[in-house]
Amino acid sequence: MVREIVYIDEEKCNGCGLCIPNCHEGALQIIDGKARLISELMCDGLGACLGHCPEGAITIEKREADEYDEVLVVQQILPKGKNTLVAHLKHLKEHGETVFLKQAVGYLRIHASEIPFSIDAVTAEVHASKAEPSEGCAPGGCPGSKAVSFEPQNLRFAPAAAAAETPSALRQWPVQMHLINPAGFAFQGTDLLLAADCVAFSLGNFHTKHLAGKSLVIACPKLDQGKEIYVEKIRRLIDEAKVNTITIMMMEVPCCGGLSQLVQMGAAQAIRKVPVKEIIVSIKGKILEEVWV
Repeated sequence: MVREIVYIDEEKCNGCGLCIPNCHEGALQIIDGKARLISELMCDGLGACLGHCPEGAITIEKREADEYDEVLVVQQILPKGKNTLVAHLKHLKEHGETVFLKQAVGYLRIHASEIPFSIDAVTAEVHASKAEPSEGCAPGGCPGSKAVSFEPQNLRFAPAAAAAETPSALRQWPVQMHLINPAGFAFQGTDLLLAADCVAFSLGNFHTKHLAGKSLVIACPKLDQGKEIYVEKIRRLIDEAKVNTITIMMMEVPCCGGLSQLVQMGAAQAIRKVPVKEIIVSIKGKILEEVWV
């Protein structure tokens, strides 16, 4: 299969770290003074980190690749040293990839005599790390696909209120980015809400507080294909539909940040300039951040 993978030219990398907060899968870390890709498994090839490297050290390479091979990845990481290996194993643990973690440790145990540092020290450091990320998504450790179970928040309604239907604030159809027509009447001169697919399911007041009075487009920056089409549609919404503002609503998970990158790319190609607001939503339905960018 063909995969797109981040490639880092270590000769050009100066370890500035500007790429780290823009890697939406948390797959990059600064280790021993260089940016390191600590997990090919978690690199989705979105390239959100590309525009933040002042040295041009990061590129995306497309190549034929076999099904993910944890042993091969460990073999590639070992020459980079103990710290990079530990970061990779912690990354697997944080993402619940226990099968790959066992494969890696098994390989390390078998080849312990060939490795210039203590495997026991490596595994002890990995096992001492916390597998559960804190709410709010600390950099480098917030998996977007890890299963989490929690009780609904404030799910206490009076019988009459529970029976009443809340009217929808949706003003147009379709809403999926691939299906919308930026030249459609529904988008002309409106305030645009660009929401990640999961947002409306997390926020109980999505329609009444956030969607009301706006046109809507939804997208998933991780799973959707043909995202270059999204960039062009965003440009057309700005230049042709002449939207007044764009509000981006994203979940707290790292991959969701790609939605902001798509808007930035579309806006950079547009002639008009429009105000853009970003709203970050927690998986438990709380607004974590709301800022004009």
